[in-house]
Amino acid sequence: MTSNRIQIMGCNVDNLSMEETLQVVDGFIRSGRPHQHVVVNVDKIVKAQRDEELRRIINECALINADGMPVVWASRWLGKPLKERVAGVDLFEALMQRSARTGWRVYLLGARNEVVQGVKNLYERKYPGLTVAGARDGYWKAGEDEAVAQQIADARPDILFVAISSPKKEQFLGRYQAMMKVPFAMGVGGTFDVAVGKVRRAPVWMQRSGLEWFYRFLQEPRRMFRRYFIEDMAFVGLFWREWRATAKRK
Repeated sequence: MTSNRIQIMGCNVDNLSMEETLQVVDGFIRSGRPHQHVVVNVDKIVKAQRDEELRRIINECALINADGMPVVWASRWLGKPLKERVAGVDLFEALMQRSARTGWRVYLLGARNEVVQGVKNLYERKYPGLTVAGARDGYWKAGEDEAVAQQIADARPDILFVAISSPKKEQFLGRYQAMMKVPFAMGVGGTFDVAVGKVRRAPVWMQRSGLEWFYRFLQEPRRMFRRYFIEDMAFVGLFWREWRATAKRK
């Protein structure tokens, strides 16, 4: 846990820049002890309000970044301004590059087999010297969690990237991180799909304008409509309640 932690709508967030985040990760890996990372965005904050175990897992993580401009904007309006957005896809890229330079071993877990193998092949070419200790897809049967965790432990990675959906991702890491003993475990959402070009990332101007979600919706409208236009709308109410409570305290 860092000393720059604040709370936004019930979820802890570390107020760190990208470079500060990388320095924290470096310290985690040097320690050799297991640490769990998570990013919070609108969807994660909404889900955490309804799922007590998910909220507990998020808040107990060693490192928590804000991945989503709405969360950064909300922090400013609530009088707790975050330094910047630290997007999971950008942190993944920076850590893969640094791993090739430092000799850190990485493990890739999640997505379909052809996608995760594509990520492995792509980054081994992109960053010569990168050691991928293991890679497997994110589709396993109920009851096989412990066996998957043991596979990861046997590979002895320094960094574990997990591209499976929430809250399964947070629950898997929360339950098995101590067993796997990975110094830094990070959920990366759809980053693997972006890396291999299966999903296109929004233009930079849309990322900075907080419209990356809309670009994602345009790519898969039928699948993303419920998340963005129904489930995530609860974020507005959560923000309004916290803003009013903050205003009253002042």
